[in-house]
Amino acid sequence: MDGVARRADNRGTRVQFVAVSKVCGIETEYGIQHVGGDGNPVTSSSLLVNAYVSEIARVGWDFEDESPGNDARGFARDSALAPEIETHLVNAVLTNGARYYVDHAHPEYSTPECATAAELVIFDKAGEEILRRSMTAAARVLPPSQSIVVYKNNSDGKGNSYGTHENYLMDRAVPFARIARQVMAHFVTRQIFCGAGKVGTETAKAPAGVAYQISQRAEFFEEQVGLETTLKRPIVNTRDEPHADPRRFRRLHVIVGDANLAEVATFLKVGTTAFVLAMIEDDAFGADDLVPANPVSAIRQVAADPTLSASVELSGGRRATALSIQWELLERARKYAETRGCEALGGEDAGNGVLARWESVLHGLETDPRSLAGQVDWVAKLQLLEAYADRHGLAWDDRRMAAVDLQYHDLRPGRSLFGRLGTERLADPDAVERAVTEPPRSTRAYFRGRCLARWADAVTSANWDSLVFDLGTDPLRRIPMMDPLRGTAEHVEELLATCASPAELVARLSGGEKEPTDG
Repeated sequence: MDGVARRADNRGTRVQFVAVSKVCGIETEYGIQHVGGDGNPVTSSSLLVNAYVSEIARVGWDFEDESPGNDARGFARDSALAPEIETHLVNAVLTNGARYYVDHAHPEYSTPECATAAELVIFDKAGEEILRRSMTAAARVLPPSQSIVVYKNNSDGKGNSYGTHENYLMDRAVPFARIARQVMAHFVTRQIFCGAGKVGTETAKAPAGVAYQISQRAEFFEEQVGLETTLKRPIVNTRDEPHADPRRFRRLHVIVGDANLAEVATFLKVGTTAFVLAMIEDDAFGADDLVPANPVSAIRQVAADPTLSASVELSGGRRATALSIQWELLERARKYAETRGCEALGGEDAGNGVLARWESVLHGLETDPRSLAGQVDWVAKLQLLEAYADRHGLAWDDRRMAAVDLQYHDLRPGRSLFGRLGTERLADPDAVERAVTEPPRSTRAYFRGRCLARWADAVTSANWDSLVFDLGTDPLRRIPMMDPLRGTAEHVEELLATCASPAELVARLSGGEKEPTDG
């Protein structure tokens, strides 16, 4: 399979091209606190990541193909350039195919590439477990009076926000302007089921007098479209860094999401977005009448309304609630699945699973949002906070409310308020345990991860689209992986099992016996 699905029509004769498979991933910057330390988050993050990777096979990241300043619109304003890469900070590739590193002042875990939303939930949860093990590893090297605490959240309560970014494989031929225009309605409104919730506001541009928001990130967005990720954040990010064959693919870099602990929320965040992007890619999205007239103010307005009753003005002049926009997007996705199928979503079962959950959650939000406390983060947290405030007679601006908010995101098993709620699990715990060290079988991450597990000493560096081997002779050998859907277990499991050494692997790949990639 080369990333482009093909299917005969009802007559069984004509073959039509449909959207490329929505290979996806999540990058999470975790909040960090060094109790008893010097307060330097870069130092603390480096200590945390180093403590973990020093105990396992470690391979460094290859920065050769990094180009964060490339803009999908074909230009880059000086004021909107992406930040420079900090190559001196710890940056490792794990045997599960993931990247674990220090991004500025935060530990960041980037999942391996996954083929479906359900698979991505597993590897996102594996990331949480890796951070827990990192805290344990750090405790072994820190003085008894010190500890490092990690939070899966998106802001520090002092006006600083850090990201949880998603990535989706798309066809390079699709005009970026069409993507940016048509995805806007979804990005503004999907927070009603994937927002993480937050006490109060942190920026001057947020609506005044808001006690609770359904999204942690919404108030930090200032532009509709742009390249930045840390300042003047845009709802649609234009970073053009495909990590794949740039002639065939683009990677839509999505920065508008919250960090979710609830597995259903993560599943829907990714699954619904993949559906919307597939519709856009196949030019089957329909009319642009759902786009808000002012997306920046609309995303803040939606976040500030836990009742879900407020309406936003759309570009055509009518008004609609976020919930009604999501119902319309679901209806369009259903029609798309009926006429085009769900190949791009990982198959009929995967696609229909997203549609069913999408419908059930929207129905719950419409009839009784509290019924979704086991599935949606902002609902779960809101109930926790309301109960705490009632029990102690607190106002929403009491600092103890913010402390409870933060403790919801604490990853320590004994301290996490989320961990006490018994929310619905989609990922099998055994599958999550395996995903800590083993890669997904469905993407090129399998080839990357298995090579690192077997021959870490021979891999000098790695990144998303290549591995570099040192075979003891000049020159170093780079193995390209330019198609995310090659290098899967189906492609290379037998090859890897029958190669006794990395030299044999490279020789057989060079001889064309089997190609794990499209390179």
